[in-house]
Amino acid sequence: MTELEIRTARVKVSGGDLEISSYLAEPIGDGPFPGVVVIQEIFGVNAHIRDVTERIAKEGYVAIAPAIYQRQAPDFEVGYAEEDIVTGRKYKEQTKASELLSDVQSAVDYLKGLSSVKDDSFGCIGFCFGGHVTYLAATLPDIKAAASFYGGGIATGTPGGGPATINLTPKITGTIYCFFGTEDSLIPNEQPEEIEAQLKKYNIKHRVFRYPADHGFFCDRRGSYNAEAAADSWTRVKELFNKELKAG
Repeated sequence: MTELEIRTARVKVSGGDLEISSYLAEPIGDGPFPGVVVIQEIFGVNAHIRDVTERIAKEGYVAIAPAIYQRQAPDFEVGYAEEDIVTGRKYKEQTKASELLSDVQSAVDYLKGLSSVKDDSFGCIGFCFGGHVTYLAATLPDIKAAASFYGGGIATGTPGGGPATINLTPKITGTIYCFFGTEDSLIPNEQPEEIEAQLKKYNIKHRVFRYPADHGFFCDRRGSYNAEAAADSWTRVKELFNKELKAG
């Protein structure tokens, strides 16, 4: 498929009493198109996340990346230095699952209000902390396809505290693909195994992909970038979204 021409914009998504800064990318041409919510790493809606949002739009989706740290640090955006990691983790610890789910739903509702978007065909993709949030978001009825990249802590906790997110697996309503690196120092290999076991147990439509790679392997701005794993996982994401959002 030839990549489509796109346009981008900074927009505000209404989340109740909160205005969520978001990055929107959409194809130029006849729609309507499926919608995809892109969930940031701990580093904010930075250049990498904006690039992913644009890449998804070029494939024929209206993509939006909401700033999920809007409550903690409006317009937060950093790189990948050690001090950036410390700051990003600090804000991550201040988030709550209920608020994150509300923010994702608000982004979906914003897309529903666009004439260029199909009102019944939505997906979600997220990386690092956003991979965990994507697993949460997969429980939303609107989400038909979810791509969770190296989401840490899914099997051991949940944002804001409480039972681990993995306990919500039976509530996943669509198809979920999970991507992990077998050399990820932040996610022991037994955690992806536990996640896969739960997805099988509850007959959730899923696939779990493992690569000989470290955490953050999809991001070409990080030292842990793995070109082969990134290319294969991107192919899988396109297959997922095409099947569940375009053909579904």
